[in-house]
Amino acid sequence: MATLELRNVNKSYGSGLPDTLKNIELSIDSGEFLILVGPSGCGKSTLMNCIAGLEQISGGAILVDDADISGMSPKDRDIAMVFQSYALYPTMNVRDNIAFGLKMRKMPAAAIDEEVARVAKLLQIEHLLTRKPGQLSGGQQQRVAMGRALARRPKIYLFDEPLSNLDAKLRVEMRTEIKLMHQRLKTTTVYVTHDQIEAMTLGDKVAVMKDGLIQQFGTPQQIYNDPANLFVASFIGSPPMNFIPLRLQRQDGRLLALLDSGQARCELPLGIETAGLEDREVILGIRPEQIALAPAQANGLPSIRAEVQVTEPTGPDLLVFVTLNQTKVCCRLAPDVPTQVGDTLNLQFDPARVLLFDAATGERLGVAAPVLAQAGKDNVAQFKGR
Repeated sequence: MATLELRNVNKSYGSGLPDTLKNIELSIDSGEFLILVGPSGCGKSTLMNCIAGLEQISGGAILVDDADISGMSPKDRDIAMVFQSYALYPTMNVRDNIAFGLKMRKMPAAAIDEEVARVAKLLQIEHLLTRKPGQLSGGQQQRVAMGRALARRPKIYLFDEPLSNLDAKLRVEMRTEIKLMHQRLKTTTVYVTHDQIEAMTLGDKVAVMKDGLIQQFGTPQQIYNDPANLFVASFIGSPPMNFIPLRLQRQDGRLLALLDSGQARCELPLGIETAGLEDREVILGIRPEQIALAPAQANGLPSIRAEVQVTEPTGPDLLVFVTLNQTKVCCRLAPDVPTQVGDTLNLQFDPARVLLFDAATGERLGVAAPVLAQAGKDNVAQFKGR
């Protein structure tokens, strides 16, 4: 196990071209699982290649256990990488693919056999050792690629979108396998993906990237509950967060968000610390599961009547779509709610769960009550300071 730290890492492919990576600052403890997530072209695979030594950084430093490895060749970094394409040798059987790196390091034959047996048992591929890659399924090939990395017992594992070539069912199975493997081995791991579900379920820490910048870095819970800006809020979550454009007003000393369903209006009081937001165009963000049916007996929370436009039963949930402020809004309700298109529902919001974003810049505005956790505040401050 090892610590990994990136200090002000930059990557450029030539003068006149925009930097692919811009002032990347990350730090993970020994044994942690870091997820790099973001849309295609955001720089996450480039950052992975820089950590591995496959590409040289243009500035900054990469440290493993406080030692600068920025100038080292890939073979000297003691880092193992699992590629998206698996990169297996087609003419070698599974046993030889796993053993290849060990042979290159001139390990004794008996030690190689012992290590191959250990990895094969760990990944449950003992029965595949004599087969060649062309005789394996996608999931089996992925296990072999993981086995080749595991056999080296490196300080750090790097996974570059390892599940992107698998079908949906197999992705879920392999995601669980990777998490179980990490729990057993406790090896420091960096995992690149564009799948936000993988980011939420696998990582101890998550770094959300866009255009070569870290938009937010924190735990999955911090990223989900306290997004630093509109991009992070929209990227993480399935179904995604609802975004409702509106103009704030102040009445009797309270800042209000006005919602209109076409059937009714609702004044949503907001516990916002930042002054001067009156009459400002903002975007109100609220997640589908934070919109509930109002109980028969009033509980003091604001509610609004809205007509059901679309329903989508998913099994464990019922997604109901209504229109607020001429915007489609998704509500995640219990699957047994008796409703159909055309019905009117009385929906309830908790003002403490509402987020506000600047309509022009996408930056987070104020702090909704109750006051955010300090870790969340730090993430927002880091983003705004860039």
